[in-house]
Amino acid sequence: MAGAAVLLVALLSTGGAYAALAPASQAEQEKDNAALVAEGKELFMINCSTCHGSNGEGITTQNGKLYGPSLIGVGAASVDFQVGTGRMPMAQPGAQVEVKDPSFNQDEIDAMAAYVASLGPGPAIPDEEQYDPETYASEKEKEEAVTLGGQIFLTNCTACHNFTGAGGAMPRGGEAPSILNTDPKHIYEAMLTGPQSMDTFSDGNISPEEKKAVISYVESMKEQPDYGGFNNGSLGPVTEGIVAWIVGLGVLVAFAVWIASHTTRTNQTKKGSAK
Repeated sequence: MAGAAVLLVALLSTGGAYAALAPASQAEQEKDNAALVAEGKELFMINCSTCHGSNGEGITTQNGKLYGPSLIGVGAASVDFQVGTGRMPMAQPGAQVEVKDPSFNQDEIDAMAAYVASLGPGPAIPDEEQYDPETYASEKEKEEAVTLGGQIFLTNCTACHNFTGAGGAMPRGGEAPSILNTDPKHIYEAMLTGPQSMDTFSDGNISPEEKKAVISYVESMKEQPDYGGFNNGSLGPVTEGIVAWIVGLGVLVAFAVWIASHTTRTNQTKKGSAK
């Protein structure tokens, strides 16, 4: 009986402590998030509202052309990708948004991402566990992921990014960039949000585990040696053919000129001219 009473007191004490502390912790977290959103809104108004509108609703010109798309519902992941890779803010509109050094540090990017996320539900910034191949439990599990990721990559990605991830040309002046130097987190976010001409691969199309496997495959390509010598940009037989044609034909032409300049007839012509 005494033991039951002690247990009851312990349960009541635990429940009371949780009831007292949990709401305070939750309220503090909401307060921090509100402060982050407010900071992000301030940065957004200064750096982004000119193109995307003061409320992220987008801006359309008088001619009906889209000046800046709406950001409502794009989610924090889209902001982290676009701003984290330096694509945004854009220097000037064009067919291709170029990668450059970020204009903001990660804390500022997180703040803007929090503000845009507050405008409407969208993909969140992934956790490290979701995209980092080094978080696999074993080397065998990682190797299996590389194999699976390679199959998915060859099926869905090579048409634009090349078999080696080196990128390639796209219609209307665009290009699929090389992903060999892209941060794994940004690769995950790109699959999740589909920037520019890229398709959006939702978790229904490619699961989070499969996205991580694709990233594992891309990371493994960075470690692959160039067995054939010069990789020529890893762009395949086109560049190899061009190099072979220019270098090979150039050598043959130079050799033909050398032979022609040392023939008997040429030497006789030179002697006749000298007389």
